[in-house]
Amino acid sequence: MRIHAAIRASKRSPLLQVVKSAAATIAAWMLAGWVVPGQLPVFAAIAALLVVQPSVNQSLSKALERSIGVIAGVVIAVALGLLLGSPSWIVLLAIVVAMLVAWAFRATPGTGNQVAISAMLVLALGSTPDYAIARIFETLIGVVIGIVVNALIVPPVLVAPARRDLGLLGSELASSLDRLADALPEPQTPATLHQLMLEARLLRPMKDAAEASIAAGEESLTLNPRRSTHREELVEMRALLERLTPIVTQTIGMTRAYFDHYDDSIGEEPAVTAIAEQLRRAGHDVRLAVQIAAVSPEPEALTSAIPALTAPLVIRPPSSTHWILIGSLMEDLRRIRAELVDEE
Repeated sequence: MRIHAAIRASKRSPLLQVVKSAAATIAAWMLAGWVVPGQLPVFAAIAALLVVQPSVNQSLSKALERSIGVIAGVVIAVALGLLLGSPSWIVLLAIVVAMLVAWAFRATPGTGNQVAISAMLVLALGSTPDYAIARIFETLIGVVIGIVVNALIVPPVLVAPARRDLGLLGSELASSLDRLADALPEPQTPATLHQLMLEARLLRPMKDAAEASIAAGEESLTLNPRRSTHREELVEMRALLERLTPIVTQTIGMTRAYFDHYDDSIGEEPAVTAIAEQLRRAGHDVRLAVQIAAVSPEPEALTSAIPALTAPLVIRPPSSTHWILIGSLMEDLRRIRAELVDEE
């Protein structure tokens, strides 16, 4: 493992996120210090810092994790302190007990760690019931401030990455259909066939990236005050992705069938020219669908704004040596057409 990869992220967090975390931490420190005087409000500051997450929904999840972990850890620490007094080894015992309790209740790793850390800090700094209650109250102050700051100061909306990744998927899918259409009637070398297959396979990770970006966008709108402005956009993107996903599968399947059953005489089949034309029409309609949904990062020139797949393709039976490939291409093309023209 390279050391710098373990300590450095591939890209920086937004500067706004850093500012929000700092603002929440400062506000929690000041408010908790005023409401619960006598101790440095470390618990409040840590809670606020951890709760400010990339989305409001994640902030709520982190708030629950932090709150439950602190309460459980404080209860364990106070109980052990009352039972066993305050020998130094009780801190180690509290950590072990906290980890076992978290394991028994199937707590998440974050919650389990928080239980142990809270128990350790309470025993190290003061294990009286009054101190414990004050630390719980202090933590809740930090949690609330973290949520409020993240919700009110430009809550993040991850719609742009979803639009970008879906647009890139649509553009590459259309290009893959065009490349297969260009290859079908012409003789191909083994190198060009492998290149065609490789480019088609790249559609799957691009589809996965678009899926992940849309899911992140949907998650960023949960509990977000700005959700009403962007919800419809993501609904349309999700619907478009659901239309494109089967086409990705069919395009890869058609390319695979061509790769597996290719011979130099395939271009002589009359059906191949007709299939190639239908693939170009399908590529046109994919670009059109992406542009209508306003997700194309760079609009491409279209020959027409009217869908090109207007009627099913009818061909003559192919020769006996090519009927498997032609049949496979026709079936995948039929499925692509059904997605693009909304046929059941």
